[in-house]
Amino acid sequence: MRRSKRAPKKPINLALQGGGAHGAFTWGVLDCLLEDGRVNVEAISGTSAGAMNAVVVADGLMQAGEDGARAALRAFWKAVSHSARTSPIRRTPIDALMGSWNLDYSPAFHLFDLVTRMASPYALNPLNINPLRDLLAEQVDFDRVRSCDKMKLFVSATNVETGRVRVFRRQELTPETVMASACLPFIFQAVEVDGVPYWDGGYMGNPVLFPFFRHCRSDDVVVVQTNPIVREGTPKTAREIMNRVNEITFNSSLLREYRAIDFVDRLLEEGRIDKDKYKHVLVHRIDADEEITPLGASSKLNAEWPFLSHLFDVGRGAAMNWLNDNFEHLGRRSTVNIRELFDDGARSNAEPPSDPIESAL
Repeated sequence: MRRSKRAPKKPINLALQGGGAHGAFTWGVLDCLLEDGRVNVEAISGTSAGAMNAVVVADGLMQAGEDGARAALRAFWKAVSHSARTSPIRRTPIDALMGSWNLDYSPAFHLFDLVTRMASPYALNPLNINPLRDLLAEQVDFDRVRSCDKMKLFVSATNVETGRVRVFRRQELTPETVMASACLPFIFQAVEVDGVPYWDGGYMGNPVLFPFFRHCRSDDVVVVQTNPIVREGTPKTAREIMNRVNEITFNSSLLREYRAIDFVDRLLEEGRIDKDKYKHVLVHRIDADEEITPLGASSKLNAEWPFLSHLFDVGRGAAMNWLNDNFEHLGRRSTVNIRELFDDGARSNAEPPSDPIESAL
């Protein structure tokens, strides 16, 4: 499927959301973009699973270019699945029989969910054992990542003490900084970096976009979205309510940055700010709402290889569809209409919006 390399590639910046096992969807997106050959990734901003995908790509690029990055991603997610093969937190035969990827009938999942709500990770895991950290250190050579000259990297984490986002740049990346970006506070002890405790970056940046504006030349930002913004219906059970609260929380920072982009665009159009200091940002999005939205939050802990492979295939398909529909617009215009997302007056007499983000706002 690789395209001719005679045509110049278009530069883009990738923003990768977190989402546990749903990060395999992003793996599929990256695999497609790397193989297709029409775009060049200038920078990646990642949070949680997005941060892991980012450092794996950088490591693979340094080893063997785009093919090396694709191979490294597959090896990483295969290792994730292999490490979870003995975990009791997995689908039951009932889940499998019903064709569900969720863990809704798993006694181990329900016990784990209950225990983590009643006791902190400091009580449950006083030795702070984290197999995911060990797996990441085994799979990724962080010396290669820090020396990567093929793309910029930004990984976000939330400062526990101040509540502010901390963005780690490529030269600062270690297993600890990536695990800080993926540190869910009800499951893991806070990760300390230089004596400062951090939690999951999704609380304050899922992922952050502003580093692209300061440090990158490309105007195109492609958000790879794994967290549904719209989920119809009112959640009724305690778990459904908590899951929806988490989705809203982990999308709120991204929506704030969308609003900031629109605000700057308006000022530029009105000539109220210096065009030499600020620029129009072209926003795009790759998602698969029809496939991802039906998945429950419990599926984020499902590391079975058939599920990860399914998400990979969904991601590749979504990326290819997006490329075919939107490649010609790169460098020219946004394919996400941010203006309509926030302009209530413009849609007061319009038909119901088709964009899921617009509907959410």
